[in-house]
Amino acid sequence: MFTGIVEEMGRIRQLDEASESAVRLTIEAATVLNDVKIGDSIAVNGICLTVTDKSNDAFGVDVMPETIKATSLRMLDEGGCVNLERAMPVNGRFGGHFVTGHVDGTGTIVRKTEQENAVYYHVAISSELAAYFIMKGSVAVDGVSLTVFGINGNEITLSLIPHTVSQTILGTKGEGDGVNVECDVLAKHVHNLLNHQQLKSDEGSGQHVSHN
Repeated sequence: MFTGIVEEMGRIRQLDEASESAVRLTIEAATVLNDVKIGDSIAVNGICLTVTDKSNDAFGVDVMPETIKATSLRMLDEGGCVNLERAMPVNGRFGGHFVTGHVDGTGTIVRKTEQENAVYYHVAISSELAAYFIMKGSVAVDGVSLTVFGINGNEITLSLIPHTVSQTILGTKGEGDGVNVECDVLAKHVHNLLNHQQLKSDEGSGQHVSHN
């Protein structure tokens, strides 16, 4: 479990292709290495990955084919930066929202606008993901906990403060760039529950008609 509060930006030192659809990343970092152990989880651009080895200034993770297909990790290059967050400790402060590190899909930044000290990111998402968004709801974008300030069909608007822009990789991204999107886990549970209830209602209605 994560909070969506990015601890630092790491740099991809090495990207090894284990196969056409699986890679191994070696990521330079500092803060997240303070107490990390082999087997621990670190969110890399919002994706929960397992630490398979570490040194004084870097750690390694394996990225499987399904993760490559479903996230923006396929767009990374050596030397590129990534958002990093360690799993939340039981006795830690909870500053963002519940983030599982299981990305639901990707979105595309369609434009950025500035207003006073805020930077608005307008992100296009799929129609499947759009069902999980509400005004003032939560979303994790590249692992960053953000609040939804606008919804227009399959486009959401997010407002970033200067600190978030400067301390995460979102500040380096612009129009046309892809981002990882994890919808609010509570919204997904409620949506799934309502769908099951509707399915049962439809089935019950159909059974009643057939008996007549």
